[in-house]
Amino acid sequence: MPENKDPQGAPWPMPSFSFMVDFDGIPVAFQEVSGLDTEYDVMEYRSGNSPNFSVVKMPGLKKVSDITLKKGMFKNDTALFDYFAAVKMNTVERKTVTISLMDENGAVLFVWTLKNAFPKKVTGASLNAKTSDAAIEEIILAHEGLTMAKGG
Repeated sequence: MPENKDPQGAPWPMPSFSFMVDFDGIPVAFQEVSGLDTEYDVMEYRSGNSPNFSVVKMPGLKKVSDITLKKGMFKNDTALFDYFAAVKMNTVERKTVTISLMDENGAVLFVWTLKNAFPKKVTGASLNAKTSDAAIEEIILAHEGLTMAKGG
């Protein structure tokens, strides 16, 4: 498939509006996904007999951010609240969650996979009688690892 290019021939980045979220094989339509962040702690060390007046920096533990998912609320749809309500101390159903970025033809370009995800927080819609906005609910997932792979 040829890459989209601007008039000068430079490739265009992929748009972020076509994506799919899957909870252990069950697709769920979301409006927005954020928090696909991974970083390392930085360990600093300097021995007392070092001739340098600075520390050595090394990568430490890998950290991942919580993932925030937002979707419209629909009549009789309480799935996010039900999933959150099922959490009990040390007895939570952990799921593999995949987030796939797709091209204009529906082909998967990139896949982010969350390992052992579980709901940390759920937020109902903000209600305001002065707007005509859709009711949007939000769930925040904690997880134990994030990987990214090319699709296809």
